[in-house]
Amino acid sequence: MIIGVPKEIKEHEYRVSITPRGVEELKRDGHTILVETEAGSGSGFSDEEYLKADADIVDRRSLFDKSDLIVKVKEPLFSEYSLLKENQALFAYLHLASNKELTGILIEKKITALGYETLEKDGSLPLLTPMSEIAGRMAPIVGAFYLQRVHGGSGRLPSGAVGVRPAKALILGAGVVGFNAARVCIGLGMEVVIMNRGVERLQKVDEVFMGRVRTLPLTRHNIVQELNDSDIIIGAVLVPGGRTPLLIRREDLKIMRRGSVLVDVSVDQGGCAETSRPTTHDNPIYEVDGIIHYAVANMPGAYPRTSTIALTNATLPFIRTIANKGIEETLRNDPVLKSALNTCRGCIVHKALADSTGIECKDIDKMLSR
Repeated sequence: MIIGVPKEIKEHEYRVSITPRGVEELKRDGHTILVETEAGSGSGFSDEEYLKADADIVDRRSLFDKSDLIVKVKEPLFSEYSLLKENQALFAYLHLASNKELTGILIEKKITALGYETLEKDGSLPLLTPMSEIAGRMAPIVGAFYLQRVHGGSGRLPSGAVGVRPAKALILGAGVVGFNAARVCIGLGMEVVIMNRGVERLQKVDEVFMGRVRTLPLTRHNIVQELNDSDIIIGAVLVPGGRTPLLIRREDLKIMRRGSVLVDVSVDQGGCAETSRPTTHDNPIYEVDGIIHYAVANMPGAYPRTSTIALTNATLPFIRTIANKGIEETLRNDPVLKSALNTCRGCIVHKALADSTGIECKDIDKMLSR
């Protein structure tokens, strides 16, 4: 199979989808790997390293024209829509629930689109996990940074000081993002409250952190009650393939401390706050009713070396399966990779995505049996 690794063009996205070592593994299986010029430079991987791994360094158009499978980090942007070939396969973080335009393009071009974020194995999301870990660990750090008065924050030091109470972090969601955010918040010396709809995850939080984190059910009443004295609020909720539920309303901002910071990690799936909108690393924050919003949609891109290696470690076994077996056989016989499928043959085949977009969901098994 011919596998294309394009250079990411999203603003301040420095990650690359496959490391040179990943290329070496795919080459051993007999595949051709096309890597766009300077694709790995942002993560510290040179063209020379890819050449030593026996990749072919090509220009962007040649890569899209020749590749059977495009492996990216982030979703294609507008300037890449015209480069996608009909019936091509795409494997990336797609987050289509909040991107109807791209969903339409993938349907129109009959792209076999597999989303890292919807691939499920044994009840977990193994391709989302490494980036969620990084984003979760970043969230308290960036929240603490923007609490500084010079950035418009309240001026509260997260750890407090002798005779001064620490700042309070409210984490909405106890999944991978929320769990890792709690770990760092504790390290910063903060008071930590974490909410989740499922009690099992709250029990796990309580066991691991041994009572250092206060746990509460994720209800409207509890959210409103805890917002008024929280300094950093971290949105860490996820509906695989679907839109993030709105948990914080516009009117809620009025009861929050002026200068508190909302870090909405879930913004790439629409965000958990009514006032959230995607931002970029070069302009990461904005203020609404005195509340600082940090809503960068590709947070791990700020640490591309770590993120790229972690991503390749997770994705490479699945890329090898697709390449070695072929798209059709993989989708017929591999339920794990089938769970990653969002669009195929001009249709939406993922229920959560269909529910979010209002477009009919087709049965992939019936489609493949034709």
